[in-house]
Amino acid sequence: MGEEFHAVLKLITGEEIFALVSVDENDGDSIIMLSNPVIMKMMQSPAGQYVKVKPWLELPDQDLFLIKYDKIVTMSEVTDSQMIKFYTRYLNEDDVDIEMDGKVSLNDKMGLLTTVEDARKSLESIFKNNIDKPNNP
Repeated sequence: MGEEFHAVLKLITGEEIFALVSVDENDGDSIIMLSNPVIMKMMQSPAGQYVKVKPWLELPDQDLFLIKYDKIVTMSEVTDSQMIKFYTRYLNEDDVDIEMDGKVSLNDKMGLLTTVEDARKSLESIFKNNIDKPNNP
């Protein structure tokens, strides 16, 4: 097995994949091994630019895939530390729950302080306590 490197691959199907890649020479027929392949898209929003990362294949439980050279149009090594950082963060993200539809569940690290129901109860309690107290000028 060859040295591992991060790369972007363009397949004959038109897909663009980002993965940790290793080239394996198998009886003169090279096989590309992809570890945790993902699809990365640069997105624009009014708040700025962000990267959307999703798995290349949604259903498999495996993280290692083999592709023959003849299925690849081009492959380019990635040395951009920002792209590698996004990829690594996606793989190591334990505190963010990514739902099946791509939405991210909020947590206290993302600014979630309470649920709407709990906030409503708290505000009602404050309001009721202020009404019960007479105003002394």
